[in-house]
Amino acid sequence: MFPNLTIGIFGGGQLGRMLAMAARAMDYRTVSLDPAEDCPASQVSDWHVAADYDDLSAAEELAERSDVVTYEFENVDATAIERIAELKPVFPSPSVLRVCQDREIEKKSLNEMGIGVPEFRVVRNGNEAVDAVSEIGVPVVMKTTRWGYDGKGQSVVRDVHDARSAFEGLEGANKVPVIVEGFVDFEMEVSVVCARDLSGEMRTFPVSENVHVGGILDTSIVPARCSDTVKAEAEQVAMRIANGLDVVGLIAVEMFVTRDGEVLVNELAPRPHNSGHYTIEGCVTSQFEQLARIMVGMPIGDVSLRSPTVMVNLLGDVWESTGGAPDWASVLRMSGAHLHLYGKSSYRVGRKMGHITVSGDTVEEALAVAVAARDAAART
Repeated sequence: MFPNLTIGIFGGGQLGRMLAMAARAMDYRTVSLDPAEDCPASQVSDWHVAADYDDLSAAEELAERSDVVTYEFENVDATAIERIAELKPVFPSPSVLRVCQDREIEKKSLNEMGIGVPEFRVVRNGNEAVDAVSEIGVPVVMKTTRWGYDGKGQSVVRDVHDARSAFEGLEGANKVPVIVEGFVDFEMEVSVVCARDLSGEMRTFPVSENVHVGGILDTSIVPARCSDTVKAEAEQVAMRIANGLDVVGLIAVEMFVTRDGEVLVNELAPRPHNSGHYTIEGCVTSQFEQLARIMVGMPIGDVSLRSPTVMVNLLGDVWESTGGAPDWASVLRMSGAHLHLYGKSSYRVGRKMGHITVSGDTVEEALAVAVAARDAAART
């Protein structure tokens, strides 16, 4: 453990903002890099570098100002991260980033580890897309191998005759190969955020049950309403992946739980995760504090759940429905409700603007209050 270190954050969104806040609580300084001067992270960081993500000189400046560096999302310029890693320690490593930012590499890496994933094919032209859909059987989900998040870069295909046009729509916009993935008839979606330090010690935060709307996370419910057997399997899968990729820092693993109780990995994120925001109020150590601890060499923290906790996302839709003036007073009047706003300068439908967390004696109680709080904010 070293005092007075500065943590560099490549990216200036809400994840960087919450990491900077957690680091400051432990008396560590932060510096962020993002193209926007007034991004969420810059508002709470000690320094900010306003530059494009592929600006190598700016990446070098971030490294010079930092003792250790992380990235707050995986759709970053890997070359810039590799350049930083030549100068300062980066957690997780650029090799982990390379795996997680490309769905083809990610799925093949999981296969090599013996981790279950939905049936898939990688296709590079319309003919291959038609063949893949025919082999797997409809419905399928087509996903770009790069740059997809929150439902973007995806298309559901329910008829093999639509395979070619769906491929062209995705490939034409992104110029990358496309994954054709069998549709999973799941009972629920869950995720696990796994922390791993330099010595290989690991902790998994409690399993989160996640509900998505329009491809965007809507609600996280903890503890997940599944069997202890499924929870244990999900935690083991996350730890196997963290070990297999030699992660130092955090990795979030999104998974499907099939109706037969099988756990299949959907996606990986080598960073704090939206479904882990509940940990700020819900756990002894938050995912953000945990990452800061690992980066500066502090002991890995206790991840115990304090009480059942639910998080609901606040999208720009709430601002849109209220003419830009949500009713936060009504939210804060509700017992157990915690409001987090990200400081974004403008809203739009579908944009993540904040979240509400609620703890209660039961998940049902917490869920009811969380949903009511969001509804109250959006009421005109």
